[in-house]
Amino acid sequence: MYELKSQMYFSAAHHLLNYDGECENQHGHNWLVEAFVKGETLDKSNILVDYKVLKRELKSVLDLLDHKDINELPDFKGISPSSEILSKFIYTKLKERIPLVSKVSVWETAASCASYYEE
Repeated sequence: MYELKSQMYFSAAHHLLNYDGECENQHGHNWLVEAFVKGETLDKSNILVDYKVLKRELKSVLDLLDHKDINELPDFKGISPSSEILSKFIYTKLKERIPLVSKVSVWETAASCASYYEE
């Protein structure tokens, strides 16, 4: 089994709903996103997924979030846009473009991340 990872950042504001603490107030992050692809078969160049394709498609998904107030986006209306929810959102959108996507991790800080994957 082969696994690749690509990393990219995006910046955005959000606030958590139904949360008792400072994060209920609007604030921002420079999120680090890690996108993983997994598969058994390489192409004729011995590549699972071309890194430039993975980066391009990840960027196109992150552009939906970058420099936005996430709470105001239609996909997040009435939903608390936690890192968990963001990791699932990015995973779902990216998987539509690259079927071999296996996991997405979203880092709020250097010490805290949430991941989404399907079994």
